[in-house]
Amino acid sequence: MARPPRFDTDQILDAAVRLAASAGPGGVTMSAVAQAVGAPSGSMYHRFAGRAALLAEVWLRTVERFQEGYLACLHGEPDPHTAARAAARHVVAWSRARPEEAALLLHGAAEFGRADWSEEHTRRADSGNERVYAAIGGLAASLGFADARGLDRVVLALIELPLSVVRRPLRAGEPLPAHAEDLAGECAAALLAG
Repeated sequence: MARPPRFDTDQILDAAVRLAASAGPGGVTMSAVAQAVGAPSGSMYHRFAGRAALLAEVWLRTVERFQEGYLACLHGEPDPHTAARAAARHVVAWSRARPEEAALLLHGAAEFGRADWSEEHTRRADSGNERVYAAIGGLAASLGFADARGLDRVVLALIELPLSVVRRPLRAGEPLPAHAEDLAGECAAALLAG
């Protein structure tokens, strides 16, 4: 009978998140993660086919966790203006609650080796992004922003501006300002009012 594993996949990915937050994607190696959890390096290859698979899984788990809450905000309010403010605020609130994961996402999938991901990992990433952009497109239509410029306005309000609120403090390793959620929500509301 085989021994049960000492570390589950989430513990391994949690260690990878911590390494990525402190050293960037380059710090996430099979041996560094194994050392961080106190496992033999060889045991990593029983969970992940290689570094590309590890990087894909740490990226995807993180972005999927973010997207779950973000989509809930976009779909959770019948009024599109309220949903937009909630989504913008979610970017900041999620980043405040999970600063290491948020710091990881600031790097982008390309820095986590997306070019070397398996077809399954790439499909998961694309599927999540498609769901988010479909929801944003639906919200844009509900707000009356039907053309490309209008969609760009919604993307700026719900993605780019909230990310700019969190980027500088996260990269500096500083806490987010207490007013950050309000600022993201106010910016989104102002940009989408016209």
